[in-house]
Amino acid sequence: MKAALIAGASLTAVACTSYPSEPRYSTHPTQGAGQAGPYPQGGYPNTPPPQPYQTAPYESPPPATAPVGSVEGGALPPPVVVQPPVQQPYTPPRDEYSPPPPTRTPTHVSPGAAYVIQAGDTISGVGRRFQTPVQTLIDLNGLGPRGAITTGQRIILPDAAVDTGHDPYATGPSPVGVLVPNNGVAPPPPPPRSGNAALPAQTRPTAPVPPVASAAPPTSTAAIALQWPVRGEVLRRFGPVGMGERNNGINIGAAAGAAVAASAAGRVAYVGDDLVGQGLTVLIVHNGGWRTVYGHLGSATVKDGDDVRAGQQIGTVGLTAGDGRPSIHFETRQMRGDDPVAVDPLTVLPR
Repeated sequence: MKAALIAGASLTAVACTSYPSEPRYSTHPTQGAGQAGPYPQGGYPNTPPPQPYQTAPYESPPPATAPVGSVEGGALPPPVVVQPPVQQPYTPPRDEYSPPPPTRTPTHVSPGAAYVIQAGDTISGVGRRFQTPVQTLIDLNGLGPRGAITTGQRIILPDAAVDTGHDPYATGPSPVGVLVPNNGVAPPPPPPRSGNAALPAQTRPTAPVPPVASAAPPTSTAAIALQWPVRGEVLRRFGPVGMGERNNGINIGAAAGAAVAASAAGRVAYVGDDLVGQGLTVLIVHNGGWRTVYGHLGSATVKDGDDVRAGQQIGTVGLTAGDGRPSIHFETRQMRGDDPVAVDPLTVLPR
């Protein structure tokens, strides 16, 4: 430690002895100081000395005068009034594949006779039978958008209605005053509430026939004892069959011309081929609000209004069902309110 202190003091002494006692530059003014370069005071050579700035008195210019003269010209044209464009209501563009909006031209329809709704009737069935658009029936009777009807209701028909006499969903008697064509057959009057009308001797069954449902809405929803209309293979079952289609019954294959029997006792309410896609069809009304439908027959052996017993032949197996072999289409329906609801026949037929 002592040696370090001695070394530090020695270095300080050397530094102080080497510092100059006087400055190395002159601290007195020299001649020519303040002159810019080698040229004499006043600027660059051949440059005249600056002259003092003199200002002249300001004089404003004389006022300008506008030219005076006559101007030739005519009157201004009348103002052009621009009418605003008429605003048209916006109509959205319609796809070329979409149907045009419906247009309904109101027409005057004279009211005519009244038809009494029967159990199982539908407004579309009444329209088909009397050759009247459903909308016309709705308008004449104020039925509302759904066209709801009830059993016993009187439906006003147009004065020009024609009773074709053939529809399974309009089975009431023909109103007085409605035109019935010569080739049309009006349905018989409904049976009395006590039961069926008398059967012909050759078709009278040995056992009593259960009464057919009267005009009053059915109250019983009990199952009915049915038998197979024809024995054979079930080619199509009840329910959806793809592509948005539905089978409301079953298709039964059998030999062409084989006998088709009534599944239960009842009254024939329709015989014809007017139903689209059903071929020759027989419809029978049974007790308890039940109906059976036999479609795509080869022939029919009964007519409208016939009373039949269970097992009685009503027709033969046909070829129009599209099953690739002879067959019939068989449906079982039960009235629920005013709607004949399709029921799977396999749930009510014997195994």
